[in-house]
Amino acid sequence: MQEKMYANMPTLFTIFGLRFYFYSDEHLPIHVHIENSDGKAKINVEPDIEIVSNNGIKPKDLKKALTIIEIYRDDIIQEWKEYHGD
Repeated sequence: MQEKMYANMPTLFTIFGLRFYFYSDEHLPIHVHIENSDGKAKINVEPDIEIVSNNGIKPKDLKKALTIIEIYRDDIIQEWKEYHGD
């Protein structure tokens, strides 16, 4: 996975204009934040993949994000644990 550092927001990857990231001081459950030019959303990765909040991301882009998270779920969990600890 490509990792870029923004101020307190490690970016996991950017795909189809969607940036997937988490904050440096996150809390459980494991989740990611996504953003694009339309807005932001928060999606839980564990125990199940589910939308926690959405502020402006269009349904088609949210669907893409959920598919991407499903594909890269294990990588996201590994990155979270490496960054935040088990």
